[in-house]
Amino acid sequence: MSGPQCCSNPPTLNPRSGTGHVEELAGFKTYVTGSVDSKLAVLLVSDVFGYDAPNLRKLADKVAAAGFHVVVPDFLYGDPFVAERSDRPLAVWLKDHGPDKGFEDAKLVIDALKSKGVSAIGAAGFCWGAKVVVELAKEALIQAAVLLHPSFVTVDDFKSVKVPIAILAAEIDQLSPPALVKQFDEILKAKPEVGSFVKIFPKCAHGWTVRYNVNDATAVSCADEAHQDMLNWFTKYVK
Repeated sequence: MSGPQCCSNPPTLNPRSGTGHVEELAGFKTYVTGSVDSKLAVLLVSDVFGYDAPNLRKLADKVAAAGFHVVVPDFLYGDPFVAERSDRPLAVWLKDHGPDKGFEDAKLVIDALKSKGVSAIGAAGFCWGAKVVVELAKEALIQAAVLLHPSFVTVDDFKSVKVPIAILAAEIDQLSPPALVKQFDEILKAKPEVGSFVKIFPKCAHGWTVRYNVNDATAVSCADEAHQDMLNWFTKYVK
C-alpha cells in the first residue's frame, strides 16, 4: 500500500512557515492558527513529511481564515520521513510511525480541544494521515472527515464510517487508484445515512494537494480546487 508516490516531490521543511505559531497541545508540538475563541476546530493530519511542510501550513492558514481554529500536530515526533536516507526506507520508517499510533495520538488532541471548549471538530488527512482520519470517522470522534489522496485505507474502512466523509483522490495514484476509489464511493453511497462526497481529480498525482510546485500555475489551481472542496465540506458539517 505504500510506495514511491508516497515520497515523491518532498517539501523543503520550514519550521518558521505559516502565519500561526507552534505550541504544545496534548503533549505534541502543534502548529496552531486561527481564532482561539472559535468553537469550531479543524485537525489536519500530515503526510509522512510532517507538520513543518510550508504548503500544509499555508492550507491550515486558509482554513483558519474561514473561521476555524486549526491545529496541525507533530504526530511524527520530530522524525519526518527523509527520502535521502537510504538506510531508512519508507517500510523501515513506518515501523516507527504506524497510522495506528497516529490514531491514538489524534484522540488525545481531540480530547484536548474539547477541554478548551471546542464544540465541533473536522479532520483532514493527507496520504499517511488519511488512515488516521478514517479511524476517527469510524469511531465518530469528529463531526466530519476529509481524506486527500489517501494511503493505507481499505474498502472495509468505509463500511464502518459513521460521520460525513469526503474523498479527494488523484487520477494518477498507485496507492488509491481510481478503480479502488470508485469502490469506496459505492460503499458510501450504500450508506445514505452518512453524507459522502467523492471526487477524482484528472491529471493529478498522489500528493498533489500539499506537495505541488508553487511556481506551476496549473498545479496550484488544482490544489486550490481541492482545498476549496475540503473547506466546503467542513463549512457544511462542522458547525
